[in-house]
Amino acid sequence: MDSAATDEVLLDQLQRAAFGYFLQAFNPANGLVADTSRANSPCSIAVVGFALSAYPIAVERGWIERDEAVRRVLASLRFFHDSDQSGSATATGYKGLYYHFLDMHTGARVWRSELSTIDSALLIAGALTARCYFDADIAEEAELRKLADVLYRRVDWHWASDGKPTIRQGWKPECGFLHYGWDGYDEGIILYVLASGSPTHPIDNSHYEAWTATYQWENLYGHDFLYAGPLFVHQFSHAWIDFRGIQDRFMREKDCDYFENSRRAIAVQREYAWRNPHEFSGYDENCWGLTACDGPGEELPGRAQNLGRLYGYAARGVPYGPDDGTLSGWAALGSLPFEPEIAMAAVHNMLARYPTMLTERQFASGFNPRCGDADGAPWVSSGHFGLDQGLVVMMIENHRSGLPWRLMRGCEYVRAGLHRAGYGGGWLS
Repeated sequence: MDSAATDEVLLDQLQRAAFGYFLQAFNPANGLVADTSRANSPCSIAVVGFALSAYPIAVERGWIERDEAVRRVLASLRFFHDSDQSGSATATGYKGLYYHFLDMHTGARVWRSELSTIDSALLIAGALTARCYFDADIAEEAELRKLADVLYRRVDWHWASDGKPTIRQGWKPECGFLHYGWDGYDEGIILYVLASGSPTHPIDNSHYEAWTATYQWENLYGHDFLYAGPLFVHQFSHAWIDFRGIQDRFMREKDCDYFENSRRAIAVQREYAWRNPHEFSGYDENCWGLTACDGPGEELPGRAQNLGRLYGYAARGVPYGPDDGTLSGWAALGSLPFEPEIAMAAVHNMLARYPTMLTERQFASGFNPRCGDADGAPWVSSGHFGLDQGLVVMMIENHRSGLPWRLMRGCEYVRAGLHRAGYGGGWLS
């Protein structure tokens, strides 16, 4: 079997295993999906969004039947449609947005979490993905499409800007809007596109321009690119939107696009790992992936074993940190659409050197070779995280067939949002 065929087999195994997370962490009574596989984990609304986006892929791949996928999607959409939108401290949401973390059984807010604009956007992106895929002329799929449409139209994105130049990151019933907005390049493109495309409560076009005005364009290791340290920033919105060849005003001025920018971000990651300024174990051009992930900080607090400061769950990034030697194998798979050969080289290398980071063929959130045992096995995060598994499913599919991209290219709301944000060229023309 040649290397391309071998890679295809491996990707199929890893993608199907990652989808398995949504079969295991799903509550059939309300369609909620757990944030992690750890005991008593609450639901993450963003993970539900990834699940809703993964079901069409699973149907196409033959992993579940179409009617089962429809039942799962309907369970989720019906719950959010009928959920408590009073905005109270124990509600599910307010103004069409939802609290970040919910009780898996009741759907009520937990952990005093914020009404999260970005996580609500990821949930809605999943609903719209399902709406575009399940297009059959039967009652269940018609209901699915209607519910997804109602959920999107109900979101008051204009309210979420609170009269400020950029969309606020969140709101709490105890104190109102959080004091910080979506400023600087981050995973918020999908948020701004959906907020711009709304037919009911859109943001003003000035909000997108105000956001891009906070961007930080840098030259790092000889690469000119729009800076964001953690790799997930360069991946999440790309799970749904095909940015190849389309440009907003900012990217037109830089003669670049967001897809190319993600390719440059990968180059910066590899160069940083090769230079390895902190001399951490394992780092090299085929062992990289500094992103938002779980780390050994809570298990090895403080300066345990003279290792310096260790972080728990944190957004690690290059070249300015934080960096404690923790990497994520799934981040390489999330880079497949941008740099398939480079990404696969990293996947093969990390799996060969650190096989324990893969359990049940699902990638752990993070692994840290410098915190390993006497036999050379790295510290590995326990359990699995839904965000990681969802990104793996979607980005492998975008690499293999482009299905998520095709579905969202056909979504009138996404196209409208891109146009209103000033995008043009490529498939938008």
